[in-house]
Amino acid sequence: NFDTDKVNKSLLDDYAVPSLFRDDLFGLISERRRPPYRWFLIGPERSGTTIHTDPLGTAAWNTLIAGKKRWVLFPPSTPKRWAKASQFCKKGEDDEASQYFMQMLPRLKRDAKKYPERYQGLEIYEFTQNEGETVFIPHGWWHAVLNLTHTIGVTQNFVSERVCNFDAAWVKTRTGRKKMAWKWLEQLKEHHPHLAKRALELNRRDNFVMKYDPKNPEQQAKERKKTEKGRRANDKNSDDKSKMRRVCRDSTEADSP
Repeated sequence: NFDTDKVNKSLLDDYAVPSLFRDDLFGLISERRRPPYRWFLIGPERSGTTIHTDPLGTAAWNTLIAGKKRWVLFPPSTPKRWAKASQFCKKGEDDEASQYFMQMLPRLKRDAKKYPERYQGLEIYEFTQNEGETVFIPHGWWHAVLNLTHTIGVTQNFVSERVCNFDAAWVKTRTGRKKMAWKWLEQLKEHHPHLAKRALELNRRDNFVMKYDPKNPEQQAKERKKTEKGRRANDKNSDDKSKMRRVCRDSTEADSP
């Protein structure tokens, strides 16, 4: 962790977010509460990242310090089965980045060319990222990366009005990170009241009731009850395992000459 480890933290002295991406609404959340969001990447040739979308509706930027990367992107409207191209993964192969770029993706493109009626609306964007270049990945876009050489890079996920991903991030966060969403909403009310208002509008639109509310005694009681139920279940499992070990031990001792 760059923020708590003294040695790693020194790397932050040479780290600066590109000016276009400094507006990060997740920055309102404490480092302890916020999920991992920035990485220092070192990858050998032929390594990479298989096809995926970024979590919690975030967008991302990726700056390449050394080496070359090959990218492929699909718009958010692309069906998952097209982007993943799993049907083109043959027996004995896997879906790691090298296999995806060298086998599965070319098969997908050949199939789309042969049967265009099956792939209406398919869009594929491919390019090579060179040393010193920064790539922006909009939220919801499928993407995969292959290191063409040994590479060093830096990447960070973020939420910003400038890239129009607040709505997506709020909808994902309120269900995926319930406690974090509440704390984020409280910070938005103080620093960006128009966005707090928008978040509540989205909740009303979707008939969504937030599950975490520290100011709601009834909700607190439900959370405590749920926690206690989980604790009792864990205790019961531990007791059952202990009893099983004792039975096995007693059985072994009884069978001993």
